Amino acid sequence: MRQTFLPLSSPIIGEAEIAEVVDSLRSGWITAGPKVKRFERALEEHLGAPHVRCVSSCTAALSLALRIAAVGPGDEVLVPAMTFIATANAVEEVGARPVLVDSEPGTGLIDLDAAEAAITPRTRAIVPVHLAGRPVDLDALGALRDRHGLTVIEDAAHAMGTRWNGRAIGTHGNLAAFSFYATKNVTTAEGGALATDNPCIAREVERLALHGLSLGAWQRYGDAGFRHFEVASPGIKANMTDLSASIGLHQLPRLEGWTARRAELAARYDALLADLPLQTPPPPDPRARHSWHLYSVLVEDEAGISRDAVLDGLLRRRIGTGVHYRGVHLHPYYASSYGIEPGMLPVASDISDRTLSLPLSPAMTDADQDDVVEALTHVLASGPALVS
Repeated sequence: MRQTFLPLSSPIIGEAEIAEVVDSLRSGWITAGPKVKRFERALEEHLGAPHVRCVSSCTAALSLALRIAAVGPGDEVLVPAMTFIATANAVEEVGARPVLVDSEPGTGLIDLDAAEAAITPRTRAIVPVHLAGRPVDLDALGALRDRHGLTVIEDAAHAMGTRWNGRAIGTHGNLAAFSFYATKNVTTAEGGALATDNPCIAREVERLALHGLSLGAWQRYGDAGFRHFEVASPGIKANMTDLSASIGLHQLPRLEGWTARRAELAARYDALLADLPLQTPPPPDPRARHSWHLYSVLVEDEAGISRDAVLDGLLRRRIGTGVHYRGVHLHPYYASSYGIEPGMLPVASDISDRTLSLPLSPAMTDADQDDVVEALTHVLASGPALVS
């Protein structure tokens, strides 16, 4: 039994991040300003993306992307059933209808064949999710996009560090929304970004994220003197702050090393869990680099214990866990609003009942991971007793 609780994921905040935040506080410029601009340029360089604009969250990035693509009432957007609720919520926020699509067995990624079968004359866009850091087949997605003239907005909340055919997510001809939430592979505490190869879209993101103003706060109040602004169309309040960007500026240079450590831990889990009644993640596609934001297993029926009982058992042994995810279609709003029964999306429903995410972070030691495996082994071996 561990003496201390092991969380599912822990941010690594170093002295450089702390010093940069303090510098921002002392500068008097704490909202959207020069450090946000520096972080955007650093992201462009790291990803190889022509344009990146930072915002307050990945959800905001998704909503802004849909707005800029003129998706709205009467339109349909294809969304994977197996994702965090924010993906579908962003579609609802612009007044469009999310059409939930079942998952591939094993990976949990959106089933692109099922997505194509769900396309109607009202379908305007598709929002695939790079679940757990595993990329969707971007070759197949691009072909689907081109056949049907769809806008693709990649939900890359889990995908900092993910690559497809040697290129970073966000550089494959689509819009891509990233998250820098506290648990993500790079954090700014709260924050997100949208990557695009279109300079007009980048300018619109920047404008719409600050009320639709023609000039950002830094341009209006910087040392060049006050300048008047105009609003051609209303926006929202979704800008990133310099305090957040201060953290990200020192996280990003460490991402490659952290991604390598995540891959080491994932491979070690594969070996250590091989004899347990669990389905471990399938190997990554050879065209891909998986960034291992999450390591999720499926509890097999032969374990004789429910996923939720495993969660409870691990918690009693001071091991943090997660569920990624209960499918969107199982939440009351979406089930009742769209008349979706679990059997209509059988793969996503099965994953929802059996998925379990184990602790994974570059802050973990091998000894921490051994504790996870020991606790999991004990809980699974005690399955019938725990259930009774």
